[in-house]
Amino acid sequence: MSEQQYIDLYRQMRQTIFDHAPAVMNAVRDAAFERFVSGGFPSRKVERYKYTDIQQLFAPDYGLNLNRLNIPVDPYEAFRCDVPNLSTLLYFVVNDMPLLTAQEGEASRGVALHLPSNRQAEEGLVIANLSSPAGEAGREFYNRLAGRSGDAVTDLNTMLAQDGLLVYVPRNMKVDRTVQVINILKAPRASHLMVNRRVLIVLEEGAELKMLFCDHAADDCHFLTTQVIEAFVGEGASLDLYCLEETHHKNVRVSNVYIDQQRDSRVNHNVITLHNGITRNKLDLTLSGPGAECACYGCAISDKRQHVDNNTLITHRAPHCTSGEAYKYVLNDQSVGAFAGRVLVEPGAQQTVSQMTNQNLTSSREARMYTQPMLEIYADDVKCSHGSTVGQLNDQALFYMRQRGISEHEARILLQQAFINEIIDKMQLLPLRDRLHYLVEKRFRGELNKCAGCRLCK
Repeated sequence: MSEQQYIDLYRQMRQTIFDHAPAVMNAVRDAAFERFVSGGFPSRKVERYKYTDIQQLFAPDYGLNLNRLNIPVDPYEAFRCDVPNLSTLLYFVVNDMPLLTAQEGEASRGVALHLPSNRQAEEGLVIANLSSPAGEAGREFYNRLAGRSGDAVTDLNTMLAQDGLLVYVPRNMKVDRTVQVINILKAPRASHLMVNRRVLIVLEEGAELKMLFCDHAADDCHFLTTQVIEAFVGEGASLDLYCLEETHHKNVRVSNVYIDQQRDSRVNHNVITLHNGITRNKLDLTLSGPGAECACYGCAISDKRQHVDNNTLITHRAPHCTSGEAYKYVLNDQSVGAFAGRVLVEPGAQQTVSQMTNQNLTSSREARMYTQPMLEIYADDVKCSHGSTVGQLNDQALFYMRQRGISEHEARILLQQAFINEIIDKMQLLPLRDRLHYLVEKRFRGELNKCAGCRLCK
């Protein structure tokens, strides 16, 4: 079984892992290991994993940087993320190691800010390594959601992760600038590498935050990434969370996001896959307080043999809550897409409003799309709907454009681009929206193989 190598690794390297990790992470590590030993990786017979073979993904023998060796790369010199007019608080994570410096986005003209304990200059805002003194602010929140998820990949991440990124926004603080995190995969000596990344986001009552994660691969080798994001959104707080993947066909990415919302809070979650190898995104979002709202959007563009699987669970636990989901895929060549979305309305969650849609284009006969929207309702005063479609480009629209002198190839690009742009246009971060329109067009024209601002691969 593929999990045995990780069980053996943990038993052999337990002390090394503990020595290079903070107490807050070590406190829950052994319990995660016991759960992993007991359950192992899920098979495709498990409902939430039926479209992605997790056991096969974790079967190869990847190396891990358990001794926390420094991998030589200076992202401040090598990398500029080209998102115009987006003044950000910019951070870099090389593999699973958040850097101890911060850099403001375009407004800083590339000047690095060296801040003690990685604490941002904005009063009370903490952006810190979990291993730093400032990381103690997240002690009571770490693994509270992930630890009860029952997910084997999450437990594996908890076993092996040795540091993480904490973003803590105090009560009533409105962070004006977007916090942008550039995740860079970099392997020593071009070896295959496994990376276990951890993020903890805490918004106290009335806080507001926008976060953008950009995933990039800097080496042409095989990467296996597990990522766990936990987000606690307090009463009346607002979180916009954007996740953009632009890696390559040798990258395997398994990302699990856990979000808990309190009374009258708002969450906007967006996931965009432009380039990848195999990607499996899981979102578990719970509306725990009355009046909470969430909007979850996603889009994927896939070709060759790429695989994109989005699995969501939105739980309505309190009354008067609203949720909306919309995911779109465009699949070419022999690529595979999957979407499984489930909305659970628990007893007592009256006056729930929920809508879920999944629309997909398969532009070749070999492409495959699996879609499974689900509603599970235990309350009698709700408005819930769901639907999905899988189809090809409209022949009449193609004919109409051909009649006006547009080539078939160009017409297909324009129609696919318009299809995806319906999701892009829902995003609240305007500079990112404009940049994504450009990147989506380049992707369909075959011109995009990495972020235009990345100089690591040149």
